[in-house]
Amino acid sequence: MKNLVGKAKELKIKKIDTSYFSHLDDGIYEGEYTINPVSVKVSLEIKESKIRNIKIISHDKGLGGKAEKITADVIDAQSLDVDVVSGATVSSKCILKSIENALIK
Repeated sequence: MKNLVGKAKELKIKKIDTSYFSHLDDGIYEGEYTINPVSVKVSLEIKESKIRNIKIISHDKGLGGKAEKITADVIDAQSLDVDVVSGATVSSKCILKSIENALIK
């Protein structure tokens, strides 16, 4: 587990914010990411150059269920530059990376 957390901490999340959203069409975007054994798939809505909603479609999480609140932080900040949830680093990073993957497809 310690190695898993180390991998998650080293994972870089791109600095995506409102300036990036302005280049996206309104619609639903999906992305996923896995750091075994944690796997996340998200769906998010972009409307008028803002993230309006993020839904976690699946989250095979082990003990990281509390990380799911990070989606509200992303919506509030309109950025992926948010703090990971303490005690749920791996799930937090998987969720953020899933959102990033949805946006850069």
